[in-house]
Amino acid sequence: MSEVILSENRDGVLIVTLNRPESMNSLSRELLAALNKLVTEISVDKSVRVVVITGAGEKSFCSGADLKERATMTPLEVKQYIQMIRNTFTMVENLPQPVIAAVNGFAFGGGTELALASDIRIAAANATMGLTETSLGIIPGAGGTQRLVRLIGKGKAKEMVFTAHRAKAEEALTIGLVNQIAPAGGLLEAALTMAEKIKKNAPIALEMAKYAINYGSEVDLGTGLAIESNCYAVTIPTKDRIEGLTAFREKRAPVYTGE
Repeated sequence: MSEVILSENRDGVLIVTLNRPESMNSLSRELLAALNKLVTEISVDKSVRVVVITGAGEKSFCSGADLKERATMTPLEVKQYIQMIRNTFTMVENLPQPVIAAVNGFAFGGGTELALASDIRIAAANATMGLTETSLGIIPGAGGTQRLVRLIGKGKAKEMVFTAHRAKAEEALTIGLVNQIAPAGGLLEAALTMAEKIKKNAPIALEMAKYAINYGSEVDLGTGLAIESNCYAVTIPTKDRIEGLTAFREKRAPVYTGE
C-alpha cells in the first residue's frame, strides 16, 4: 500500500488516512490510485465492519484536487483525472460497510465531495467545508452538485456552489452538512465512538439498511418500499437474525458474524 494512504484495522473499524499533509492531503493521481485500490479491497473484506476516513495532521481533511499537478495535465488528462475521482468516490459511497468521514480542518472541493460520499460526517471544531470550484472557473465534478443537493436541499446547495461559500463547523452542523461536531482534540475518538455503536449491529442488516436508504431515497415511495422489502428479505435466512432473537431472549449482547 502506498504511503500516501495509511490504513489501520482496529478490531473491525478500518481507519483510512489520506497522508499528504505537506500538500493539505490534496488528491494527487498517486493518492487517488491508492484510495481506489484500497476501497476495492475493503468492499470484499469481511473483517472490516465500519470505515473511518480522515486526513493526516490537524490542518486539513482534504483540500481537493492537487492544483499544482493538475496545471501540468493536458485537457484529456484532466478529463481522465476527474473521471477517476468521481468513480472512486462512488465506490466509497457504494461500499457495503458504513463509512464515517472524520473531517479535520479544511475540506474544499474534492475534500467535501469525499465527505459527501460517506454515510456520516463528523467535523472537528476547526473544520471548514465548501465546494469552491466556481471560484476557479469550473464546477464540482466528483458528485458535489448531486450529493450536496440531496443532503441539504436545492436552495442551500445552490447558494454554497454559486458563491463558493466556505462553511465553518457550526454552520455545517446547522444546515445538515455534518452530523455532529467533535470536542477539541477529540475528532478521532468521536468517530470511533460512532463506529463502535454501528459495529455492534449485524453486518448484513447494516449493508441492507444502507442499500435501502441509498437507493430507496432516489425513487418514488412505492418503489422505495419494494426496495426495502427486498432488502429485508435478504436478512431473514441469516444466522445473524437468529442470533439477534436468541440474544434478546437470553438477555445478553448478540455476537454477530455477518452470516
